[in-house]
Amino acid sequence: MNPPCYAVAMDVGVCQLRSFSISFLSSVLSSSSVSLENSSSGASVVAIDNKIEQAMDLVKSHLMYAVREEVEVLKEQIKELVEKNSQLEQENTLLKNLASPEQLAQFQAQVQSGSPTSGAPPALTPNPGPGATA
Repeated sequence: MNPPCYAVAMDVGVCQLRSFSISFLSSVLSSSSVSLENSSSGASVVAIDNKIEQAMDLVKSHLMYAVREEVEVLKEQIKELVEKNSQLEQENTLLKNLASPEQLAQFQAQVQSGSPTSGAPPALTPNPGPGATA
């Protein structure tokens, strides 16, 4: 009886690999000329051990391949997230520099009160910049 495969990508891969490995091991052992009835001899035990070792090596190589593939996908996602984070930090810095002190104070008040900042943005007055007089 096989345990159920789960929907998580890595779990599905491992489950499929396990199923493949079990069927492979079964076919190797059943197609082998080694007889379990003759298990008293040392040669048949060694042959079975060799077949099991070959099957385990195959399982290991398939599992390592799956893990390497998953690591590459995750590395790419991390790279994209780092780039996006950097872009957002630059945008945030620019917006902070362009905002007037009143706008920053209003934003801080909204953040502290927990009121949502989505929806219609507050009316922004252009920042006259340093040295300008009102």
